[in-house]
Amino acid sequence: MAQIPLPQWSARMAAGRRVYAIGDIHGRADLLGALLAQIESDIERHVGGDSTATLVFLGDYVDCGLESRACLDRLIALGESARETHFLKGKHDAALLAFLDRPAKGGVWLSKGGRETLFSYGVPGPSPSAGARELARAAEALSAAMPPAHLEFLRSLKLHVRFGDYVFVHAGLKPGVALDAQQERDLLTIREPFLTSRESWPFVVVHGNTPVERLYRDTRRIGVDTGAYATGRLSAVCLDGGEVRLLQT
Repeated sequence: MAQIPLPQWSARMAAGRRVYAIGDIHGRADLLGALLAQIESDIERHVGGDSTATLVFLGDYVDCGLESRACLDRLIALGESARETHFLKGKHDAALLAFLDRPAKGGVWLSKGGRETLFSYGVPGPSPSAGARELARAAEALSAAMPPAHLEFLRSLKLHVRFGDYVFVHAGLKPGVALDAQQERDLLTIREPFLTSRESWPFVVVHGNTPVERLYRDTRRIGVDTGAYATGRLSAVCLDGGEVRLLQT
């Protein structure tokens, strides 16, 4: 684990709480297992296995990689364990639900990683030129193949959580808008103007959604998505007091 230096860093995690924020997984159950093992080892070293250590997952659990079903199985089991967990909604998670609800509009989702999710559930992908009827059949097959617990998990995902001087969200925040007035679309999809805005909130935003080669950090935000499905690097940031440290596969 590497500590990430930054001058004039003043944000702090709430006293007595250690948070691990995990970036976009995208169907890479292998990397998820490896990173969770690192996190558990880190918890054992630093807090003696205290089950109150908090894990925040920043969304995009499905699509692109070939093991979306296995990822959801692992996350659901973790959520039922003694470990405190918070699961945020990503745009790909929302797109999967939208495909089930409105399959006729699912062509874009299929082209952006949705076919891999169908594969993980044993559902044949529609043809690239599929019409509404073929898309509806695929959605019906996927709905039948998904365990009820998977749908319940996806429909229960949160939009953001806050601990100490940090807010955790999938994509970011729209500048000029208070946290409680943010729109779901922005929370799940925004890049610009969030990424380069100089506007600051009374907290640091920890987010995924925008892949970066190395974990990004400035005084406004921490970007944790390192493109796991393509790079093999799934990352997490550990926030403990005033410390900011990186774990990575």
